[in-house]
Amino acid sequence: MNAFGDNFEQQSEVDPAAEFLAREQNALAGLEDEIPPVAGAATMDTNGSVNGDPVPKSEDDNDDFAGFTVPKQVTEEPEKIRKWREDQKARLEEKDREEERKKDELREQARKELEDWYKHHEETISKTKAANRESAKNAEKQFVAETDEIEPGTEWERIAKLCDFNPKTNKSSKDISRMRSIILQLKQNPIQATKKV
Repeated sequence: MNAFGDNFEQQSEVDPAAEFLAREQNALAGLEDEIPPVAGAATMDTNGSVNGDPVPKSEDDNDDFAGFTVPKQVTEEPEKIRKWREDQKARLEEKDREEERKKDELREQARKELEDWYKHHEETISKTKAANRESAKNAEKQFVAETDEIEPGTEWERIAKLCDFNPKTNKSSKDISRMRSIILQLKQNPIQATKKV
């Protein structure tokens, strides 16, 4: 196998899991010293004894832990953790107050912006209404003036004034090019009205 370069026995293999575990044990080594053991806590050995004393068994029960009651463990929190919890609680309360203050500011700002928007909207609507009324009055005056000037044979010219002859390519509208060309032809060469007999 040496001809292929597969010399597995001579290479030193490093287990990545073992390397990771060793690195983590080194990082966590000092944590056990910071937390003091709890006084009065029962420890159970692998042979079934608690604090070195054998566990009493009842004759009726075949379970290894029958009759064994676990004493309540009173654990005191280390000073560092207790202080951290108090500091964390104070920081969270301060953040909550700050958040409520910012919410109130945003609500006030939104209320003002909404009022300004409504004012602007009302002004725009009133200006538009006034402009529409004025243009309607002017259009009405112009229409009345034009109706007084009706002469026979000018019907197609008046119709052509009302039509939009600007050829725009709008895909959503119908094709009206034929109607437009017919109206233009009739404007140039009006059909003579036939007399009723």
